[in-house]
Amino acid sequence: MLPSTTIDTIYIGSVQALWPGKPESAIAKQATSARLTLSHTGFVRDRQADLKVHGGADKALHHYPAEHYKNWQEELGRPDLVPGSFGENLSTKGLVESTVFIGDIFRLGETLVQISQGRQPCWKLNAHTGEGRMAYHFQQTGRTGWYYRVLETGEVQVGDEMHLVERPCPDWSVAKVTSARLTRKVSTEDATALAGLEQLAEGWRKAFAKMAGGKLDEDTSARLEGSAS
Repeated sequence: MLPSTTIDTIYIGSVQALWPGKPESAIAKQATSARLTLSHTGFVRDRQADLKVHGGADKALHHYPAEHYKNWQEELGRPDLVPGSFGENLSTKGLVESTVFIGDIFRLGETLVQISQGRQPCWKLNAHTGEGRMAYHFQQTGRTGWYYRVLETGEVQVGDEMHLVERPCPDWSVAKVTSARLTRKVSTEDATALAGLEQLAEGWRKAFAKMAGGKLDEDTSARLEGSAS
């Protein structure tokens, strides 16, 4: 049976000044029951503050598995971490990083979306949750969620079904690719293959091309700890 689920919650947000002395962000998203138009760059009522690293065609929607929150609550002693806490757009149960794959195409309401990459966590998770190493925990556990590009626009709302219609890259789970991208522990052969994987987001293909060429070092301190991201 092909993977399917139902949209439990949709979250959208506006750009706000959330932290003194820090850049504005739209991570503080709120649940909505409205029927929303999904364009090629995301829900028309959703916003991103820094389009250099957030949003865009390859990161139009962020999907986060609701079941991960129980782990965070127990591991961090944070019962207040509940669906929506990480700035995601879509919350569901039944799909996780190990069971979905780069390039997977899903029918989502009236739309058609395709998984493009995992999430590369940044310091804004730390600031938003008040957990100083939240981005690091995301990276270490691989519980990052994933992004979609939009192949067909239309309307989406809570309760819509979401089902897989095509899986062109069955060797490349989101868990496997995200681990390779964030830890940079990847063979030259795999890095070369990922650099040429057309379904993968362009930014990640470029990163894997560098890894294939032997550049495995990367300073992640600014992203994880807190300069502009």
